[in-house]
Amino acid sequence: MPKIAEVCRHVRSKNAGPFWITVDFFFADDDSFARYRDAPELGPDLFARLFGTDPGSVKRVPVDALRMIKISYARPHPQGWRHERDMHGGQQFARLLSVELA
Repeated sequence: MPKIAEVCRHVRSKNAGPFWITVDFFFADDDSFARYRDAPELGPDLFARLFGTDPGSVKRVPVDALRMIKISYARPHPQGWRHERDMHGGQQFARLLSVELA
């Protein structure tokens, strides 16, 4: 099974305010984007498991013109809490790269 790092040309995460993180998946080609655009593997359960967020808060927005999917999830704690390890959310994408897709 291919991994996210193998089907996406770029994956990034970023702060989307003090309570949200956004992850962008840019796919390498039209076929990969069409195949994984609505794939359940990139759904709320994945983000709940990896990031400890409420699956009901996960928002998914495909952007067809850019061959990308934008997924936002609520931070389990507000930005800047005392055990913060990634204030700007820029490193959150790393644990997604090895996720296998069907």
